[in-house]
Amino acid sequence: MKQYKAAIAGYGGMGRHHFKSICTTERIRFEGVYDIDPKRMKLALSDGISKGYSSYQELLADKEIDLVLIATPNNFHMTYACQAMEAGKMVVCEKPVAMSSDELQEMMNCSAKTGVKLTVHQNRREDADYLEMRDAVEKGLLGKVFDIESRVTGARGIPNGWRQYAQAGGGMMLDWGVHLIDQMVMMMAPKKVTKIYCDMYHVNYEECDDGFKLIMHFEDGPSATIEVGTSHFIQAPRWYVCGDLGSLIIHSWDCNGTIVRAVKHEVHWEEEIIQTKAGPTKTMAPRAKNTTEEIKLDGSLCNADYDVFYRNLADVLDGTAQLRVKPEEAMRVIKIMEAAFESDRTRTVINCDI
Repeated sequence: MKQYKAAIAGYGGMGRHHFKSICTTERIRFEGVYDIDPKRMKLALSDGISKGYSSYQELLADKEIDLVLIATPNNFHMTYACQAMEAGKMVVCEKPVAMSSDELQEMMNCSAKTGVKLTVHQNRREDADYLEMRDAVEKGLLGKVFDIESRVTGARGIPNGWRQYAQAGGGMMLDWGVHLIDQMVMMMAPKKVTKIYCDMYHVNYEECDDGFKLIMHFEDGPSATIEVGTSHFIQAPRWYVCGDLGSLIIHSWDCNGTIVRAVKHEVHWEEEIIQTKAGPTKTMAPRAKNTTEEIKLDGSLCNADYDVFYRNLADVLDGTAQLRVKPEEAMRVIKIMEAAFESDRTRTVINCDI
């Protein structure tokens, strides 16, 4: 089977991650690298990449390179991607694939014109916690789901460097939001998003959002809350999902969690009001134990397989497979993010059909 040669444009944290990850995939091998920082170039060569290019144009002129992986700051993606496709090289962009839907459309037009494939590294479709939650929902373990909450929280702020600058495509919506929105719309497809409301946080950074809370409503389906925070000193649950027959919680990426679901849908109300530390209640009193069952989750049924992304690239280059991550799917995510920024700017709900 043919082995394909790839080159990396931008050997920062994600560029280096790709080099180390793809080493497990026999079909694709990183042959070259270009970075504007001599120190990063030196690191790449010491890591084992055989060719260092003096310019991006020199990289594109290398006829042995089949694929270019673009891991530069976000504001370079469109230019670098179009130049690579015009040079006949398949393109993989780090997320977000572009700074705007207009930029992505130009990239898609270039792909159509040249006949060269374009994809984006939406690798968190393979996260075990996401797969475990999705599996429970699709098996109907919670009944009809009416609310899904997805959160990623920490307390270290925005990483140093270009991610702190809006011009470079910084901020948490473009860093983490793009992943969590992609997970949600892929699970809910083909349902479209009809309403969006978003609050951006600027706790320690004025120029870029250092967190946000996004609420999306799907047609004939659940509402979804996505929250990202970098000033949250107590970690929120990774997933909290409610259906008419049960609820699910997954605490973290370790996948430890619980489903509590009804075994008897009808509930007979107690005659007396229940006394709690918060006072008397009937509505919020616990259900009788014989009306529910508990299922422990540990991630053992949904193992992450991140190599599937790279294997798919080789199959696409062979001409035997479709892209695992299609530009049209990335376009939906970008349009949702654009609506989220507009909602935050205007403090209004955005009606949409995305």
